Amino acid sequence: MDELQLIEGCRKGDRRAQKALYETFSRKMMSVCLRYVSDWETARDLLQEGFVKVFTHIDSYTGNGSFEGWIRKIFVNSALEYLRHADVLRESTDLDQTAEVAQTDSSPLSDISAAELMQLVQSLPAGFRTIFNLFAIEGYSHKEISERLHITESTSRSQYTRAKQLLQRKVNALYGERR
Repeated sequence: MDELQLIEGCRKGDRRAQKALYETFSRKMMSVCLRYVSDWETARDLLQEGFVKVFTHIDSYTGNGSFEGWIRKIFVNSALEYLRHADVLRESTDLDQTAEVAQTDSSPLSDISAAELMQLVQSLPAGFRTIFNLFAIEGYSHKEISERLHITESTSRSQYTRAKQLLQRKVNALYGERR
């Protein structure tokens, strides 16, 4: 089945089309879920919840833009909803309240693979990881992040800055001696 047939089949409630759509996108969407939550079981729950939303709201897909992008947005929003309910940003601070951290030397990023970097991102505290994913990977602005997470723009900027600094320290600690 091509993508249009999958979409039409899912709109009609065809179980074969739903299964095919799940098999087509589940690995990619699991990666999205794992970027936002650190444990496999929660990510699996988010994956199932996301696909329920995809099948429930498939009629709202208008055909404008990529279907995968539409699905990804559902999964990101599901993860954000979970994180808001879990209150992962409760320890967030405004930029004005954070101490200025000195810039460290350049990191050995040329020596690290994408998979290794994603593992390090996964190891960040949930609040840092969420902001980092939304800004650096998903491409949201700090204004959009603040609206989605109900935080201030300065908190979003602060969390992103602190996430980058922590990532840089982790990269330097693990891979700095390779240089």
